[in-house]
Amino acid sequence: MKLLEGKVAIITGASRGIGKGIAEIFAKNGANVAFTYSSSAASAQELENELNALGIKAKGYQSNAADFGEAQKLVDDVLADFGTVDILINNAGITKDNLLMRMSEEDFDKVIEINLKSVFNMTKAVQRTMLKNRAGSIINMSSVVGVKGNAGQANYAASKAGMIGFTKSIALELGSRNIRCNAIAPGFIETEMTAKLNEEVVKGWREAIPLKRGGTPDDVANACVFLASDMSAYITGQVLNVDGGMLT
Repeated sequence: MKLLEGKVAIITGASRGIGKGIAEIFAKNGANVAFTYSSSAASAQELENELNALGIKAKGYQSNAADFGEAQKLVDDVLADFGTVDILINNAGITKDNLLMRMSEEDFDKVIEINLKSVFNMTKAVQRTMLKNRAGSIINMSSVVGVKGNAGQANYAASKAGMIGFTKSIALELGSRNIRCNAIAPGFIETEMTAKLNEEVVKGWREAIPLKRGGTPDDVANACVFLASDMSAYITGQVLNVDGGMLT
């Protein structure tokens, strides 16, 4: 028996990086996967084909979770295509790093909108279905930066810390209906984005981590499988740091 057999999961921002890793491991665990992407249609189609080849149902949707109407339409489309929603992974996010003195209002607003407002939009959109089912698992992708802050990332840290407050509030609101809401706070995860960084800088980061390595998308995805499955049936309102001990 696969841990997510027959469950329907929505994963936002899944055409690359951590989101793609989550989609792949969910499919391997038997989940049917609806995922969103913003612009890379070719990558999305490739992922859709790869997931369907695993014997589950998968479909990509071009959708902007930061837009309230689009989030609602996405969930309506997923319900029409898949019949229900059991799991929501709010993973879509961006960075626009800068010191506060150089950060524009636009760069602050955009990061809050895409990283935090999208979580409100998507959670609101799936809530009715999960309430009707009296079951559901919502997982919000925060960051260690949302727990401890980081110079040059005031906008990103604010969005990720806001996500933690939102997670705990939703856990309190929806717990009586057997709907769980948890957050994951990844540390330094090595993806195609970090591959563009200076190797010496990356080496320094690895050395500062107790486990002496960066994380992989699979490390985060496996934590998501646990929080999405019945193995974590009595866990809600929590923040799971997947950081190799960085915050210890």
